[in-house]
Amino acid sequence: MQNLVEAYPRIVRTDKPVEVILELKGLIGSVPACEMQFVMREVSGRRENIVLEPRHDKGGRLHFSHTFFGEQEHVLLVTHVPPSGKKSLVSRVPFYSLEDDLFSRLPFKGDFHIHSNRSDGREPPAYVAAACRRVGFDFMALTDHSAYEPSLEAIAAFRDSPADLRIFPGEEVHLPGINQHIVNFGGSFSVNALGRDKPRFEKEVAAVEAKLPAGIDAAIRHEYAACLWAYRKIREAGGIGIFCHPYWGSGYVDHTMEAIVEMHFRDMPFDAYELLGGFLRKDAESNIRQVARYHEERTRGCKIPIVGASDAHGCERGELFGWYYTIVFARSCSLDDLKEAIGSLYSVAVEALPGDVPRAHGSYRLVSYAQFLIREFFPRHDDLCMREGIWMFAHLAGDERAVEKMTELKGQTARLTESFRGKPSPDRS
Repeated sequence: MQNLVEAYPRIVRTDKPVEVILELKGLIGSVPACEMQFVMREVSGRRENIVLEPRHDKGGRLHFSHTFFGEQEHVLLVTHVPPSGKKSLVSRVPFYSLEDDLFSRLPFKGDFHIHSNRSDGREPPAYVAAACRRVGFDFMALTDHSAYEPSLEAIAAFRDSPADLRIFPGEEVHLPGINQHIVNFGGSFSVNALGRDKPRFEKEVAAVEAKLPAGIDAAIRHEYAACLWAYRKIREAGGIGIFCHPYWGSGYVDHTMEAIVEMHFRDMPFDAYELLGGFLRKDAESNIRQVARYHEERTRGCKIPIVGASDAHGCERGELFGWYYTIVFARSCSLDDLKEAIGSLYSVAVEALPGDVPRAHGSYRLVSYAQFLIREFFPRHDDLCMREGIWMFAHLAGDERAVEKMTELKGQTARLTESFRGKPSPDRS
């Protein structure tokens, strides 16, 4: 159905009167008010449909005041009821009402785990960053294998540009003799570099190992101690330590031993669990197991911060890149606020494989809201990001117009968010 009615705000507080503005577009804008019917329907609630009577303002827009009951989705049904003839539904406009804690947070979309050609990816660091904006991300970090410097290279490429994409430092941590991979997202220094100082590394890990409970197998004991050491170093660096792809395997064998996985969920030493990782369709079983493990641990009372990540090794190869990502409900897109939001369980992991319906994973409350955003908000958001991403590529190519164009576009996604939550955006083309 063509959307002939624009409304704002679309995201509102629960149980408080809200003034909603409607703009009628196309032919519907010339239909007499007496031939229009506006009915608000609650998707999950039990109240009967509410017939609204909007009033006109001097600008030709319609206004109505409404109290949105409960945290749920609501749908405004706009119907044409001619004096003679069959009435017809001309537009449906979804809204979402939130409790104050979630309303105070904004949705930010990003990738916590991705590679460049500085390790085993295909494109340079700056190219990967621009591609992330083009595909609709608000934030990202390059997390090359055993390499922190490529992420700094991506940051430096856009340091003097007005791009809105937040680019954070990062790396995928590989420690001597240790199988488990750990992502350092946003840390102010390289944990890989510390691990390369082998005498110091072995001494510090031995100290951690000595404090572990007795009765743990020696090989497992050492590996788990090294993981604990890495998470602690990432925290010292102010970053987010991500327990990534525990059910990734090679040669029909899981890369991480089950005993290590069990201790991770027993002690929760990480800052986030990579609920969805970069698995191709043929390897989907790994993500299925990771999601199943998450739900099983939650039934045991475990509170697990989650992220989704593409682990892509190329942005133009037609696989993985953009397939998996995270929506974080944070107060801002700063590292501290992203970290706080994830730690407070305000994030969902999303799988959006080509040709499939995007699916958010996490708590029911956040998944329900995220699916509304994926359907109603993010298509517009992603279109704006794509425009900026194109000019980020132009900036890398030396186009002198790029900075001016990015300056014109700066703040556009923030304005869109504001229009969904409050006053209309000035450029709603």
